[in-house]
Amino acid sequence: MPELPEVEALRESLVDRLVGDRVRRVVVRDHRLRRPIDRRALDGLVGATVRAVERRAKYLRIRMDGGRSLVVHLGMSGRLVSAPAGPPALHEHVTWTFASGRTLRYRDPRRFGLVYVVGDAAIDRHPDFASLGVEPLGRDFDAAYLRERAAGRRGPVKAFLMDQRVVVGVGNIYASEVLFRARVSPRRRVGTIGPERWGRIADATRAVLARAIDAGGTTIRDYVGGRGTTGRFQAELAVYGRGGEPCVVCGTPVRRTVMAGRATYACGRCQR
Repeated sequence: MPELPEVEALRESLVDRLVGDRVRRVVVRDHRLRRPIDRRALDGLVGATVRAVERRAKYLRIRMDGGRSLVVHLGMSGRLVSAPAGPPALHEHVTWTFASGRTLRYRDPRRFGLVYVVGDAAIDRHPDFASLGVEPLGRDFDAAYLRERAAGRRGPVKAFLMDQRVVVGVGNIYASEVLFRARVSPRRRVGTIGPERWGRIADATRAVLARAIDAGGTTIRDYVGGRGTTGRFQAELAVYGRGGEPCVVCGTPVRRTVMAGRATYACGRCQR
């Protein structure tokens, strides 16, 4: 599933292509996503101009005229691509055509994504947004925040970092990479982590995510950016997907285990 760097790279790739353009037509070919698409709400965007392209957690938010936002979540296999007009691709469920002649195309073979319209005044109360934690690249995210939120918890730190109510956008790939960079075992209980380790985790989170954004995200299977190009950060992964291979620091074979049903990668020597 695309994580924060992929959605941020997508946002960056769409800003100069969408902002200032006006929706001329919307075609919904298949409304059956994770939640059914409201065709009438999407039709209501015809004639509206894009004012901004933003991201919150793993959600792309396209602000329109009239106090409305188009929200897109890519799910497991979704793609949102800006392209010239042309015939729809396989599994292209929604196509927006703009006054410039460009199109915005949502393709999702597994149909686990989301596409909906929400009023700007109500978005913070929407069930998808109401319980979200802080942005890891924002000023509210630091070691003190992590330590405060971990107080009284007993679970492993990897699950804690992936809890979207604590910090948003850190999924399975980046949690493994962050903890390797911070030299912390993914199984370490949050109650045993002191200020120095929390500082390393906060710093590593910011560094890994920023570098992944610069690289256009990570493409393991389906992800492409708004221009149809794949990410490049997969070439820089230190542990994720490298089970049995030598650690890039000490040469010890990287361990692959399963935590809460998710593949987890770590170096048993570097991470404590």
